[in-house]
Amino acid sequence: MVGKIHPYPVESLDSVIQNLQALKTEFEKKHLTELFAEETTRFQNFSVSLSPIVFDFSKHRINQNVLKGLAAWANAQDLTPWIKRLFSTEQINYTENRAAMHWALRLPKNDQVHPELASQVHEQLDRMYALVNKIHDGQYRGATGEVIQDVVNIGVGGSDLGPLMVSHALSDFKKTTAKPLNTHFVSTIDGSQLSDLLHKLRPETTLFIISSKSFGTIDTLSNAQTVRLWLEKALGQDQQILKHHFIGVSTKPEKMTAWGIAPENQFLLWDWVGGRYSLWSCIGLPIALTIGVEGFKQLLAGAYAIDQHFQTASFDQNIPVLMGLLGAWNNNFLDIQTHAVLPYDGRLKYFASYLQQLEMESNGKSIQRDGEKVAWDTCPIVWGEVGPNAQHAFYQLLHQGTQSVSSDFIAPVKRYNSQQFTYVDNAEALIQQHHLALSNCLAQSRLLAFGNEALDQNEVADLPEYKKYEGNQPSSTILMQELNPYSLGMLIAMYEHKVFVQSVLWNINPFDQWGVEKGKEIANQLLPILNGEQTDLSTLDASTQGLIHILMGKEHV
Repeated sequence: MVGKIHPYPVESLDSVIQNLQALKTEFEKKHLTELFAEETTRFQNFSVSLSPIVFDFSKHRINQNVLKGLAAWANAQDLTPWIKRLFSTEQINYTENRAAMHWALRLPKNDQVHPELASQVHEQLDRMYALVNKIHDGQYRGATGEVIQDVVNIGVGGSDLGPLMVSHALSDFKKTTAKPLNTHFVSTIDGSQLSDLLHKLRPETTLFIISSKSFGTIDTLSNAQTVRLWLEKALGQDQQILKHHFIGVSTKPEKMTAWGIAPENQFLLWDWVGGRYSLWSCIGLPIALTIGVEGFKQLLAGAYAIDQHFQTASFDQNIPVLMGLLGAWNNNFLDIQTHAVLPYDGRLKYFASYLQQLEMESNGKSIQRDGEKVAWDTCPIVWGEVGPNAQHAFYQLLHQGTQSVSSDFIAPVKRYNSQQFTYVDNAEALIQQHHLALSNCLAQSRLLAFGNEALDQNEVADLPEYKKYEGNQPSSTILMQELNPYSLGMLIAMYEHKVFVQSVLWNINPFDQWGVEKGKEIANQLLPILNGEQTDLSTLDASTQGLIHILMGKEHV
């Protein structure tokens, strides 16, 4: 466990930063091999266990003094009061005059602290659970009376990335249904996913979920209109077609009704849920259809456990706080501007993509809450890939390139030996493959940290320079006993709260995304030109004018 950081008076921000700058001077050239040599109990001192997850941060370029300095930064920025404000109904998303209460989506049904919120949330969840059970039992039927066998989620951003990531990650927990049920995801605006998918589906047995918080996102509505035409061409334009084949999830019931979705097929969100924080709500319908109602409840329970941990654990034992502090230390003091997410489990294939939106859309900001420019670099570039694949792609840069990169290694301790895999004939071979993945996970983090020191020392002296490794690339390792709904719920919530911690350190609002909105507006201005409805290009720059001429066939490539 982490050594205790003793309470002390809150220092002024200037004093705290001055101390951290001095520590930066000490640590920017200090090597991890030195730190491990100085402290043989380093793993015990710099890891936190919260069953079934272990968070090891011993391979970061820190010591107790750095950790105390970072905790002082958090105190100087009022992190504890900000956490209390997050878990309240206060409108902390001040640019949109909204609260940020995604945590309410995982409240227990009988929560005594926020009973009205819990009641609102569970009213919608219970309706969703009833629909899921009806579909799983083969009782929900299409317009012709046939059982639904394919469900297509149409969304983009948080309405796609979260449900897609979790559904894929928990594919081993797929619910057994009366008839096989397949879930698909469509998000691209160019129609490429739909063109590949629709010819494989039968209209009579396909259900579409239109997920859009605003029910005005052009990407989603364009895809929805395409599948509506596909259905009507096959089954006719009767209103019953829409009633039996479309579900809507949105904050705008009037827009869903106007589009043609029956009121009983509408599930509601609230303004206080940001899209990238919404998978815990009815946006998670594809997840519940994949893993079942009980699995979805376990996902919520895991996130709720982290919510409680985040509110009650001291900073030195608090996993999201530590994740946030370490990321800011690397970014702001050690000049590490990119962060790689490297899961050693193929089921977490979409986890890095999910985190890209969660972190970069939340904290990719340059204006503070007071309207002034930020004093710090904010969110680093987040990227990544499933570790075994990444080893054959970009690990060369991690090990011997000129860029400093911090990393998160993520892996389950056990796989292929739970009850789900009793039917697998070659389970032993698969267990060995899992051990191979784990050995690579540990080896890569070791080599990134220690460089040549991780090699056979009898051989190092004779190695040419191009075969040597500098090391000193910091990383965290997150182990979970098993990747299941509960542990995945914990993992996602850890990252959600890490983002909030860093937003407090940088004094920014993580819950709006105005940078996303303007590009959409400009696209809507250009669309009439490409459609031939407008011909005046005089207000556009020369580059855009030239490209439009090519796109409209007025000039050749």
